[in-house]
Amino acid sequence: MIRITPRLAIDESEIELNFIRASGPGGQNVNKVATAVQLRFDVARSPNLPEEVRTRLMKLAGSRLTTGGELVIEAQRFRSQERNRDDAIHRLVELIRQAAEKPKPRIATKPTRASKERRLEAKRQRSGIKRGRGSADE
Repeated sequence: MIRITPRLAIDESEIELNFIRASGPGGQNVNKVATAVQLRFDVARSPNLPEEVRTRLMKLAGSRLTTGGELVIEAQRFRSQERNRDDAIHRLVELIRQAAEKPKPRIATKPTRASKERRLEAKRQRSGIKRGRGSADE
């Protein structure tokens, strides 16, 4: 089990790891060794995610989410498979942890009288500047 929060954990069998060749510089190592990791996590069908976390995670994932509801994370920052694997899992955990936090509800507020007066005064000044831009014969 991968612990996300004290109340939330996902089973390791829900994660699919594929090792692929990394792109970019690296010479013989990058051409011969599959060190990059492609992590796949089925968000849509995960039994361990509460519905509200699932919807927030799908929104947070953005372009990393496939049409089938699978989250794909690629990690190729390091030269070793193990470090890239740990990095991919860590990024998944952080993303789920972020989705598990309930957003703070927005409380509508009214502008103060002073802020309204400042805004209107700024508009009057701007209006005066623009009025002064007329042609010379006006």
